[in-house]
Amino acid sequence: MNECSFKGRKGGIALSFRIRKAAVIGSGVMGSGIAAHLANVGIPSLLLDIVPSELTDREKAKGLSLEDKEVRNRYAEKALKGLLNQKPAPLTSRKNVGLIKAGNLEDDIEKLSEADWIIEVVVENLDAKKQIFKKVDQYRKKGSIISSNTSGISVEAMSEGLSEDFQKHFLGTHFFNPPRYLKLLEIIPTQKTDPAVVAFMKTFGEDVLGKGVVVAKDTPNFIANRIGTYGLLVAVNEMLQGGFSIGEIDSITGPLIGRPKSATFRTLDVVGLDTFIHVANNVYESVEGHEKDVFKVPDFMKQMLENGWLGSKAGQGFYLKKGQEILQLNPQTLEYEPRKRLKTPGVEMAKREKGTAQKLKALIYSSDPAGELLWNITAPVLIISAELLGNIADDPVSIDQAMKWGFGWELGPFEMWDAIGVDKAVGKMEQQGWTVPSWVKEMLHQGHSTFYKEVSGTEYYWAGHEYKNVVKNPKFIDLKLLKKQGKVLKKNSGASLIDLDDGVVLLEFHSKNNAIGFDIIQMLNYAIDETEQHYKGLVIGNQGKNFCVGANIGLILMAAQDDDLFEVDMVIRQFQKAMMRIKYCEKPIVTAPFGMTLGGGAEVCLPSAHIQASMETYMGLVETGVGLIPGGGGNKELYIKTLKSMPHGVDYDLQKVANKVFETIAMAKVSASGQEAKENNFLNRADGISVNGDHLIYDAKHAVLALHERGYQPPVQEKVPVTGETGYATLLLGAESMRLSGAISEHDMKIAKKLAYVIAGGNLPFGTKVDEQYLLDLEREAFLSLVAESKSQQRMQHMLLKGKPLRN
Repeated sequence: MNECSFKGRKGGIALSFRIRKAAVIGSGVMGSGIAAHLANVGIPSLLLDIVPSELTDREKAKGLSLEDKEVRNRYAEKALKGLLNQKPAPLTSRKNVGLIKAGNLEDDIEKLSEADWIIEVVVENLDAKKQIFKKVDQYRKKGSIISSNTSGISVEAMSEGLSEDFQKHFLGTHFFNPPRYLKLLEIIPTQKTDPAVVAFMKTFGEDVLGKGVVVAKDTPNFIANRIGTYGLLVAVNEMLQGGFSIGEIDSITGPLIGRPKSATFRTLDVVGLDTFIHVANNVYESVEGHEKDVFKVPDFMKQMLENGWLGSKAGQGFYLKKGQEILQLNPQTLEYEPRKRLKTPGVEMAKREKGTAQKLKALIYSSDPAGELLWNITAPVLIISAELLGNIADDPVSIDQAMKWGFGWELGPFEMWDAIGVDKAVGKMEQQGWTVPSWVKEMLHQGHSTFYKEVSGTEYYWAGHEYKNVVKNPKFIDLKLLKKQGKVLKKNSGASLIDLDDGVVLLEFHSKNNAIGFDIIQMLNYAIDETEQHYKGLVIGNQGKNFCVGANIGLILMAAQDDDLFEVDMVIRQFQKAMMRIKYCEKPIVTAPFGMTLGGGAEVCLPSAHIQASMETYMGLVETGVGLIPGGGGNKELYIKTLKSMPHGVDYDLQKVANKVFETIAMAKVSASGQEAKENNFLNRADGISVNGDHLIYDAKHAVLALHERGYQPPVQEKVPVTGETGYATLLLGAESMRLSGAISEHDMKIAKKLAYVIAGGNLPFGTKVDEQYLLDLEREAFLSLVAESKSQQRMQHMLLKGKPLRN
């Protein structure tokens, strides 16, 4: 079970909070998603909803009545079943659903007294929420924390008239949907919320729930939805006024400027038009002036709402998929037409720039139609963000973080302003008649040209009269800042060795996609040499998009097509030796995988002394997808790791172990989480999972220090029992039946035979014990024979060109 403890003092009185059990009121998509995320971090919860007022046809057919528990818990039970089928999965493991108990607000209301945290997630209606909280106040235990997951209703108004203890422990906790994946958690205290509660929930949100926490003020839609919805509606209005199409707007407002691929209108389809309009109306009814005009929903969107064209959940919205073609909605005719993209010289010029800041600056000041469009969409967002500072949040950092964590922006509004030049942007804004907030002009007048600055690797933000230190969670180790502080000990084109202090160093991959080539192998060997001589241990990790997508198959393919198998053999030998050095290094090596950790990336992790994985780690040995099998020791290490996962002193079936490993590799199974990677034996019981990805390097560093303090000794080399000839035959039986049924091709069968031979340990008697080098030699020989196959080369080429496997 996970929990968070907090101790502090207020007025001489000691305060302490612990969350060991929670209750979630409201079992809709959001409520059940929050319960699922609590389960993911090991916190059990009670999921409550109303009692149904009538029977369904199915319940009638079963002879049930309104008094039966199955009926009374229907909504919560249905939500639990839904968690197992939703995509993307709300649970990091299907087993976690067992931590959530279904109930109802009549029979189980007294159980609220068992909860340390009660979260309300009912309909967005103030009266409905107040009725719920009146009940909660009767049954909660004194000192328990209560919060509302409202996306915009006044938190202050919800707690009016309730007990003093309730009001002291009440606040808003606005998760973004889906709670497992979206990082932002907005915390909204009231005037009566105890500051110790706010401090605890921020710590709990970051350290236990793995969130990026921003403290927001109790204003309409808080921070991210206030700015984000404004920006989306500005883009919609610009589309209508400028005569652009939905597809053209999305082609400019996506990855080109550091936004998600969903850009503007695809984002609205994912969010749901009904939800978006509700959020927009909430602000429209609460504000005045030019902001109110922007939040007025256009007529064509109201008509879409009436038509039920809500987006992804309705099968159509701003886009409609027809066969393989994606069509865009014409807002004038409300008919669907082929999708268009805005292609201009300015766009092509921006694409050639390195980095989002450079792309943005290059395009936004061009006289190009796309540049003018981008300026007209961006400038109002920058101005409103500055206008609302102090109203929705206390500092620009909170606004920037909210937009990055909640909407997936690479740059927050103030970071965007810095990127394009504050002085230049203000000049253009005023030239066009915009009113720039006085505090921004005052900053420029005082000779300060940026909202952020960096001095000796420390970040500062403009706080109105001076620059203040950007406060970060001490568990966030920023590798970019360490590099600026001169902590790089050695680097080449593929990797860098960075000093993490306290006697720990880190090997960072930074090749394209972090793919493993000779440069990374060279740096890995250097890092191990340095670690053994001068340091307590080594972390292998990075802060790129993914940990590592595998070996550089482009180089392997080029060598294979040139019939240079000698070079491929040399690369594989060097890679295998490096992996064995990781395993038997005299000092502890801890790997810190996250995101895609595939093929060679998984092979780097498997032999390490400890794996500290992110909760969102998608690990697998996927080489069969490119016509190969793992060649760097992955087969051997997963087999050994699976063997060692068997309970000590208990007899186990060696063949079942071989079967499991064979199936995992042959089917190129990839874990959907760090927890699932553990269930698939890529991680063992001692390996760790970091819920907050920002804390991953910190956690890995401290795992190194813990191993060092315990007097780390490398593992002793042992021989490995294999299934041999009989095991090989058994493994092929399943593959042969799949081939005969047409489920796999002839080439798939050839790969399966090679893999089965390696896993079984070749033509040996069942139970023979072999050394690791023997298994590595089998692995390398099988890899080389498959590389030479034309169909494998076709698969590699297809993966490089299309980014997906070819079945030939």
